[in-house]
Formats: sequence, structure tokens, C-alpha cells
Amino acid sequence: MAEEQSNTNQLNIELSEEVADGIYSNLAIITHSHSEFVIDFIKVMPGVPKAKVKSRIVLTPQHAKRLMKALKENVSKYEAIHGMVKDIEPTAIPMNFGGPTAQA
Repeated sequence: MAEEQSNTNQLNIELSEEVADGIYSNLAIITHSHSEFVIDFIKVMPGVPKAKVKSRIVLTPQHAKRLMKALKENVSKYEAIHGMVKDIEPTAIPMNFGGPTAQA
């Protein structure tokens, strides 16, 4: 009985080869409304005046908060092993998306 209950509580997650390769991003733009958070992941290359959104994730506010907590916990674990992650100086990147002001 306990084994059956354990199996029903497991989530089988598939990861395709294409998704497993990942997408490099060095900029995230975060916007939100009353019902959702939108995170756009962008790859900005030096000397290239144009950058494309490589991936967009849409989350409920509750899931955004869970993601924030999970990131904080994982960065803390990383720093405990590898030392403090240095915060870099923000670079001025002109953002002309025509939408609300975003923060990353």
C-alpha cells in the first residue's frame, strides 16, 4: 500500500535532447501584471546592437515566488562550496521594447 502511494506521488519528467542542450542567456527582463510574471531570457553579444529573446517563461505570482526562493537557496549552496559570487557592475543597455519598465 505504501509503495502504491509512493508511485502516485512521483512525477515523471521528460527532457528532450533539444531542451537538454539549454539556451545561453546573459540578460533577463522581468515584467509582471496582477496575474502573471514574464521572464524573457536574452543573449546580448558585445558590439551587436540587436539582441533577440531566446526564451520566455510565464509564471503565476505564486510560482514566481517559489522560483525566487529556490534560486536563493541554490545560490547559497553554490557559494558555500565555491565562494561568494561577485556582483558585476550593471551595464547600460538601451531597452526599447515599448512595454512597461522591467527589472532584471
